Amino acid sequence: MDKKLFSEVEIRGLKFRNRVGMSPMCMYSASEGVVSDWHIVHLGSRAIGGAGFIIQEATAVSPEGRISPEDCGIWNDKQMEAYVCTTKFVKDNGAVIGIQLAHAGRKASSYAPFRGSGVVPKEKGGWDVIAPSAVKFSDDYYVPKAMTIDDINKLKENFVNAAIRSAGAGFQFIELHFAHGYLVNEFLSPLSNIRTDEYGGSFDNRCRLAIEIVQGVRKVIPESMPLFVRLSITEWVDGGWNENDSVELAQRLKAEGVDLIDSSSGGNIAGAKIPVGAGYQVALSRKVKNEAGIMTAAVGLITSPQQADQIIRTGDADLILLGRELLRDPYWCLDAARILHQEVEWKKQYLRAYSIMN
Repeated sequence: MDKKLFSEVEIRGLKFRNRVGMSPMCMYSASEGVVSDWHIVHLGSRAIGGAGFIIQEATAVSPEGRISPEDCGIWNDKQMEAYVCTTKFVKDNGAVIGIQLAHAGRKASSYAPFRGSGVVPKEKGGWDVIAPSAVKFSDDYYVPKAMTIDDINKLKENFVNAAIRSAGAGFQFIELHFAHGYLVNEFLSPLSNIRTDEYGGSFDNRCRLAIEIVQGVRKVIPESMPLFVRLSITEWVDGGWNENDSVELAQRLKAEGVDLIDSSSGGNIAGAKIPVGAGYQVALSRKVKNEAGIMTAAVGLITSPQQADQIIRTGDADLILLGRELLRDPYWCLDAARILHQEVEWKKQYLRAYSIMN
């Protein structure tokens, strides 16, 4: 197939109309984990705007797994049912919709960015946080409780139940959030995981939880449902999790039924020197794709149509995820397709604008 930005791609039989997706971005606009009309408009407008797929923001598998009190959740049926209108609208308008399942670990119980900074005090709705080890993220965060084996088993059960509810809510694929310093990323890193049991120490032990969560989720979702994992491919610090670790883990995850690695970086070590710049994580996607033999998505300061198209054409990634660029312009795909002389569907209600542009 002629790989280009607006070409179709199929994963486990699920057809994506193009390679452009909306990256999961927290809106901090849920109440008790239940989504609102904001989410229907926010996600739905990107479907109308031509995105091939959309990933619902980091969605907590348990109450204490939320980043902030306003985070979305899917630990009960009320939350599950609230997503149905959104998933239906997105699918009815041609996009594929997925959900990112997450647990914030030691970075939980923090303020939404537009409400404050640091942790939310318990008297204002905050809660105790958990992590692989009693090592806090930074001075502004709580010292977490080191998880027991019972806590770990409960966590795995929470991910499995969230996956079942995700399918019930109409999501078409699942992304597991193992990046950005949240709980599973904390287990992977030798800098945040100083356990001495079977979940700490060696590389195999630190990867154990990630693999067990994937195994549990893969068993309860349909065979036809794609499973993605977001990884921080590197922590950008000496002695931390690195690109070669990610390649090895990606190979193991592929063997367990993971279809794609969403290739991000950083977030687990406060003060890490990250070389932020245009497309700065594309090389990470390319390395994982080539060396682990698994599909990848590239993300991070991808802004222009030409840049995104080149990443696909050169095989550096199979999918492109846009974050802030789609916040700035929900209809980025429509204009990008015109610039690149590629085809994308315009909704009939908007055709009067299409005729003027073309």
